[in-house]
Parts: sequence; C-alpha cells; structure tokens
Amino acid sequence: MSKQIKTTKKPVLPIYMAALVWVLCAVLPVPLHTLPGIAAAAVLSLAAWLLGRKLCPTRVEIHEVDFMTGSQDTDAMLSQISARLDQLHQLNEAIPDEQLSQAMTRMERAGRSIVSKVEAKPEQAKLIRRFADYYLPDAVRILDTYAQLEKQDVKGENADQLRSDISQNASTIAGAFEKQLDSLYADATLDIGADLDVLKTILKSQGLA
Repeated sequence: MSKQIKTTKKPVLPIYMAALVWVLCAVLPVPLHTLPGIAAAAVLSLAAWLLGRKLCPTRVEIHEVDFMTGSQDTDAMLSQISARLDQLHQLNEAIPDEQLSQAMTRMERAGRSIVSKVEAKPEQAKLIRRFADYYLPDAVRILDTYAQLEKQDVKGENADQLRSDISQNASTIAGAFEKQLDSLYADATLDIGADLDVLKTILKSQGLA
C-alpha cells in the first residue's frame, strides 16, 4: 500500500519583492537615514511581501511513495525488490509447470515477507543487500528465460535441458529465499529467549512454575 508524503514549498517571490523595495528606496530620493524614511520603506517592503504571498502562495505537494523507512536508500531498495517480485508473480502466471510454479510461489511469499520485515526494522536493510542486488534479480532473469522458452514454444535438446535445469533448481532457490527470511529473525530469537528465561525465573520465584 502506497503512502503519502506532504512537502511544503515556500515561494521566494515575496522575499525578492520585499528586497526590491529597499533597493528602489536606496536609488530613489527616500531619506533612509531618517527614522520616518526607514519606517516608510519598511511599510512598503511589508506591503510588497504580502502582495508576493498573495500572487505566489505557499504550495503543499503530495507525493505517493511505497515506503517510508526514514532512509532513502532503504526505500529505494525495497521498491526495487517489490518491483522484481511483481515481475516474478507475472512470470509465475505465465508458466504452466506446476512444480516450478509452486517453487516460484514460495519465492514470492518469502520475498514479500522479507520486504515487510525490513520495512518494520529498516536497520536490517544491510542484511538483504545481496538478496536485493544479486539473488532476486538472477532468479527473475533465469525464470524469465524459462517463460520465454514456453512462450515461443522452443523445441530441441538445448531448450529441454534449460527447462529441466531451471525446474530442478527452482526449489533450491526458493529454499535460499526462505533462509534469507529466517536469518532476519536471528536477533528476535535471542531476545525472546532471554525474555522467556527472565519470565520463567520470575514465575518460579512466585511459586507459579
């Protein structure tokens, strides 16, 4: 689900118009060396600034973004992963091989979970850099080759070998994606284990365990 970012753009025209008044007052015979002259210039400058605000008001722009982790690099990486997972989904729909399709479904499911996990904990982004830059793109490229062979109905020994190799290794790739997801829970496992130990100690001290 996309999110909205609101940015406020303040115009520079009012500032330029206010400054121009002081420049004109300095050029024209306005006694800026006197208090009345300074006051008059200030009033005119304020009027020019207000006019500039009316002519060019502050703008609020709304941008749709996929992620808001607080890091532009992480947001870009997650967007890139999501786009490749969308591509993987489309390829899956185009490939009739049931066994291969099941493996691709596992890949996509693990990939989506990886994105959700890192979105919730952006500090883990560094742990999936190779997944984002190499593993997922390579998997999509390989599976796209299979889809093209099917689409063009390519026959022959080489095409059959490619199909067989890709189909046989798809489950291994899916397993690697799932291991990547599992690795993101290593810290959580340690934290929960420590919390459970503390809880058990408290329960025992209270005679409840």
